[in-house]
Amino acid sequence: MNKKIEKPFKKKKFGQHFLRKQSVVDHMIDKVQISEKTYVMEIGCGDGFLTQSILQQTKCKELWVYEIDPEWANFVKNKIQDTRLKIFQENILEVDFNKLETYKPWVLLANLPYQITFPILFLLQKNKHLFKEGVVMVQEEVARKITATHGKGYSSTSLFLQYHFDLQLLEKIEPGAFSPPPKVFSRLIYFKPKFDQVAIPNETEFWKFLKFCFLSPRRTLRNNLRTTNYDLTKMPENLLDLRAQQLSFADFLKVWEKIY
Repeated sequence: MNKKIEKPFKKKKFGQHFLRKQSVVDHMIDKVQISEKTYVMEIGCGDGFLTQSILQQTKCKELWVYEIDPEWANFVKNKIQDTRLKIFQENILEVDFNKLETYKPWVLLANLPYQITFPILFLLQKNKHLFKEGVVMVQEEVARKITATHGKGYSSTSLFLQYHFDLQLLEKIEPGAFSPPPKVFSRLIYFKPKFDQVAIPNETEFWKFLKFCFLSPRRTLRNNLRTTNYDLTKMPENLLDLRAQQLSFADFLKVWEKIY
């Protein structure tokens, strides 16, 4: 007779809200292409709700799970007996991504810890050459911000992530789909790395320039840049009188090419 595995307690410090809606998991898995040669990554397995579905519904080569909580990592390791499952008790922000190189391109499926969503997104950008595609769950507000193309929420971060990834808003998820329910709605986002972007002259400085442009979203570009060292006389007057949230990536690139 098998000994019953005791579930650990959920911990607030890790932002543990475990998904309980099977249709959401099905949507995540259906959105990506996984074959018997595909290596899949999951960030934060919790009690294994998504983990188990990935293994049951796909023929993936292996599923690598990074779980910061040793109690839940051990729980899932004991609960799911599948030779394709590899669980690493590590903080995803401290993982050496070089060890993923041999098995690329990866597919990522994950319910991201909300308190470190942006650090994870920037980590994915830094290592985007390792990934083919993926679906992640984030707060609804964050999803709106990173996919915004104008107006509220639109920022230098929106432009940065959109420059490096094709992003698609998917299903909006109510708090009741989780245990315990978070205080906010969530959203699935599909991403696919871009590798054929328009070249940006002096790219590192360009992204710094954009941060200045969005310094105070309600102010015009002219006012946001007035105290910087950029030569405003080289910039198109019609664009200087607009707010950053009214300009497209092409507009910003046009300005940058005149002043960098």
